Amino acid sequence: MKKKIMVVDDEPDVTYTIELNLKMFDKDYEITRVSSGEQCLELLKNGESPDLILLDIMMPGMSGEETYEKIRENPSWKGIPVVFLTAKVDEFSGEHTTHLGEEYIEKPYDPTELRDRLQKILTKSRA
Repeated sequence: MKKKIMVVDDEPDVTYTIELNLKMFDKDYEITRVSSGEQCLELLKNGESPDLILLDIMMPGMSGEETYEKIRENPSWKGIPVVFLTAKVDEFSGEHTTHLGEEYIEKPYDPTELRDRLQKILTKSRA
């Protein structure tokens, strides 16, 4: 079964690398690469239905936290698991993002750990 993941990050090399890493482990990943919070919300409004959103926190324009809040405000989207991807790794940030999203993953990430953590969340959300 296809696993649809939307990767939202303003750095194209990050979204591309995540796509390559996940597809290296499993060809059933369907990755949608998005460069902003605004684009993420637009795709959701137009019917995009990911199983999980991997969301950068620090982006120009709409931040990941603002994007997350907009996702949770919409009843049609609030069940989509959101995992924060961040280079911001202090104690407050980790605690804060864990309360907002399902989890957070620090940049740089280990590809195997990324896959394992996302798979765990996907399995949990399908149950």
